[in-house]
Amino acid sequence: MSSKQWIAGINAVGAALEHDAENVREVLIEAGAKNTRLAEIESRAQRLDVSVRKVPKTAIDGVVGNLRHQGVIARYAAAKTYNESDLIELVEVAAGSALLLILDGVQDPHNLGACLRSAAAAAVTAVVIPRDKAVQVNATVRKTSAGAADSIPVVAVTNLARTMKSLQQQGVWLYGLAGDAGGSLYKTDLRGNVGLVMGGESDGLRRLTRETCDSLISIPMPGAADVESLNVSVAAGICVFEAVRQRQA
Repeated sequence: MSSKQWIAGINAVGAALEHDAENVREVLIEAGAKNTRLAEIESRAQRLDVSVRKVPKTAIDGVVGNLRHQGVIARYAAAKTYNESDLIELVEVAAGSALLLILDGVQDPHNLGACLRSAAAAAVTAVVIPRDKAVQVNATVRKTSAGAADSIPVVAVTNLARTMKSLQQQGVWLYGLAGDAGGSLYKTDLRGNVGLVMGGESDGLRRLTRETCDSLISIPMPGAADVESLNVSVAAGICVFEAVRQRQA
């Protein structure tokens, strides 16, 4: 179980109540706020028997600091954390159609949240992140993901290259996104067990991660130099939905 934490914002709190209400411990709403969406959250929380308190805005500011909260925060305890053994099981359960998003050192919580949102919309099997030197799922990530952080497995691993090799042994083909790669995303078969490996915001794929991939591919961009010119969350969205397109076809 993860430690208790606060999530902030109308979308984040609303999504937590919708998708994982049993782990919402308490909702704090700004006293005197006139936003009808806050009233809807209050009503939903009460129907779900989740404690609701009206408090001054200064009290909410004191809890979440500079995080934009829109007049509502919730004390949240995530139901499950995932590890390497869970990842093996998730791939097995996918029965030959696992789609993984592997993020190598994403630092910006807004980028991670946006990646999770795209991954959830594309029904990605799991998102894999390093435990060190990368942002973890925190209040900002939860807010940006609009509930996706609570609906998709996020697996934080100690050694990313070792985890990638373990996935390869399970029959997962790993494609790393790199601007200098000769292969095109759109000419790559993304059906079956596939892991899409994306680098961090500043340096892209680290050397060992890059070398562990089975193949390197790029997103064709007639108007730009390379994949690193795209925000990582934009690139991730393009890649996972290309996989969805191929699998539906």
